[in-house]
Amino acid sequence: MSAGYDALVVVSFGGPEGPDEILPFLENVTRGRRVPPERLREVASHYEHFGGVSPLPAQCRALVAAVRGDLEEHGPALPVYWGNRNWHPLLAETLRRMAADGVRRALALVTSAYGSYSGCRQYLDDIGCARAEVGEGAPVVDKLRLFYNHPGFVEPLVERVRAALLRVPEERRAQARLVFTAHSLPRALAATSDYEAQVRETAGLVAFPLGRTAWTLAWQSRSGPPSQPWLDPDIVDHLRALAAAGAKDVVVAPIGFTSDHMEVVYDLDLEAKSRAMELGLNMVRAETVGTHPRFVRMVRELVRERLSDAPLRLHLGARGPAPDVCPPGCCPALRG
Repeated sequence: MSAGYDALVVVSFGGPEGPDEILPFLENVTRGRRVPPERLREVASHYEHFGGVSPLPAQCRALVAAVRGDLEEHGPALPVYWGNRNWHPLLAETLRRMAADGVRRALALVTSAYGSYSGCRQYLDDIGCARAEVGEGAPVVDKLRLFYNHPGFVEPLVERVRAALLRVPEERRAQARLVFTAHSLPRALAATSDYEAQVRETAGLVAFPLGRTAWTLAWQSRSGPPSQPWLDPDIVDHLRALAAAGAKDVVVAPIGFTSDHMEVVYDLDLEAKSRAMELGLNMVRAETVGTHPRFVRMVRELVRERLSDAPLRLHLGARGPAPDVCPPGCCPALRG
């Protein structure tokens, strides 16, 4: 594991930064999936609500800057790059620049904490395709392990949820319902990985130090046809159920996301919040980890872990640390 690395690349989803970029970006996201044009227009309207600008690129730049500063101060002093799956800077563009800079072997931090086809395997495939596009001289890129149960991910989430709970009126705080959310998946796809179990473990790890034994997990941002079973309950349906059961306050914690990007600011802050108001629920949304200093330090710890012959593989919970190298065939895509 002590193979030399000469760079770190942050790999993320990508997002438009202007109205003219929305549809080309969405076409990249949905390429090969036969998504109806009306569905693309519906999703495009989410971005148009924010002037065509996804929050994700700015958040990635902030994370890259924070990680770069942390590595410069504490070491190892690796240059930090950034490349996306679906929009500029695209991974191939970034790897080409890395090769020109003399990078031969790099570690990759993927901004997804959990294992699934879209959250892990597809990124590995994207890295392979980008290397093939660059051709001879493309850097070797090794992905850092999943971090859903790393203390550097869990501890900032605990802090974020505690702060959200404090925004509930004190006299009602103990009765406030705590709901964790993550991106829903088709049930058939979720069955090919440990995604659901990993999200549930993270939820429990966050709830425990807060003394919250009663919590629920809901799912958000589904996009498939109604006939296709997805992980449920959907967060909006769950809010209805909570209101019907007499809840007055609900804290929603989007632990499935590392930053406050579109699925958070639109699906939760707009859609779910609006429905909560209609239902008479006081909904408070917890922040994601973003550039929390402990999360930034986690990146350094994961890098040092891969540089060590005797790594300290930090983790919480019963599942143990994720492997450095995904087993062959893990998290496969659905066929047909």
